[in-house]
Amino acid sequence: MQGEISGVVHALIRNIDTVVRGKSHEIRMAVCCLLTEGHLLLDDVPGTGKTTLAKAIAGSISGSWKRVQFTPDLLPSDITGVMIYDQSNATFRFREGPVFANVLIGDEINRGSPKTQSALLEVMEERQVTSDGVTHLVPRPFFVIATQNPKDFQGTFPLPDVQLDRFTMRLNLGYTDHNTEVRLLEEYHRHARDVPVQAVTDAEQMELVIDAVDKVEVSRGVHDYIVRIAAATRAHQDLRLGVSTRGTLALLRASRAWAATAEREFVTPDDVQDIASAVCSHRIALTPEAELRGAQSDQIMSALLDEVPVPRTREG
Repeated sequence: MQGEISGVVHALIRNIDTVVRGKSHEIRMAVCCLLTEGHLLLDDVPGTGKTTLAKAIAGSISGSWKRVQFTPDLLPSDITGVMIYDQSNATFRFREGPVFANVLIGDEINRGSPKTQSALLEVMEERQVTSDGVTHLVPRPFFVIATQNPKDFQGTFPLPDVQLDRFTMRLNLGYTDHNTEVRLLEEYHRHARDVPVQAVTDAEQMELVIDAVDKVEVSRGVHDYIVRIAAATRAHQDLRLGVSTRGTLALLRASRAWAATAEREFVTPDDVQDIASAVCSHRIALTPEAELRGAQSDQIMSALLDEVPVPRTREG
């Protein structure tokens, strides 16, 4: 099992790394999110490689992928699909929207209207579209990679807390280091932008790997540790919203995937700590007083991880 997982994981990471330079840790995180069969939110300022990373992940899988540029006038039916009249046989038929793909890139999702955002996030959760009383299942694996600009940018509709909770992880790429950016300039060729990323796996193999990740062992002590972390966020004085039960399940799945990428068949508390901020920081919400003090959700998560007792052994 581990040999199959590690082979696919390493191939994906190497392939994406040829396009997104200097972000090995973030790439591993993104691949980990893919292995959970969850969804990824890339939140950062423009020009840091969010869309490039999303396209590199999509291109690395020999399945179907589509990209949607969110704008204020985008309609829900532009995402999910619509019933159209077929004049040839005088009947209505369902025309599938871009969600019917293995990988969907939602670019600048917070520029879309709340109604359109909700349509996408509903499909993310239910993995199906219902139109005219008929249910249409999206393909498996179904992985949404959404990018968004910071909420203080003009022309954005910030995602509500309940919608943020649908994303398994949120990553911030940040700017590259000095030496990496110099190499990017030295190696830049205008025509290279149009060269597609070569696929290193396919949807069928990804489905098998995702099923294998679910078999990674988790002890009772680690289960208890995950719940204690969530409980600490719910009781924190600076937070008006703690990690939900959906969040604890996401942390469990992500910890399994993180252990699998390290070629282990069991989860350790270190795996939980490594992944906790990316899984939980966007699920907690600060009180108005904490926001005025300039508190940050990722800083609070780091402090909580230092405070919650850690199981000493694999058995917990």
